[in-house]
Amino acid sequence: MPGKIFVNLPVKDLSRSKAFFEHLGFNFNPQFSDEKAACLVINEDNIYAMLLTEPFFKQFTKKDIADANKTTEVLIALDMDSKEAVDEMVIKAVNA
Repeated sequence: MPGKIFVNLPVKDLSRSKAFFEHLGFNFNPQFSDEKAACLVINEDNIYAMLLTEPFFKQFTKKDIADANKTTEVLIALDMDSKEAVDEMVIKAVNA
């Protein structure tokens, strides 16, 4: 069984994407981050999202990157402790 999950997501602007998630309170693992990718820590023990610049992401697939304005690429759900915690994160996301 795999011990860790790394979801790979293409991003247009890595710095802006990192700032958005930092505003929500997430951290990044510098060991797996550079100018082409950032390792977003979702759960310190085993769940991460790799935010990859689009050119770097394209190195791993021959398919087109989904246009999020026209298609659904992925649905991600996070477990939160309470409705209030969800509401707080939504407010932070809208503000970011």
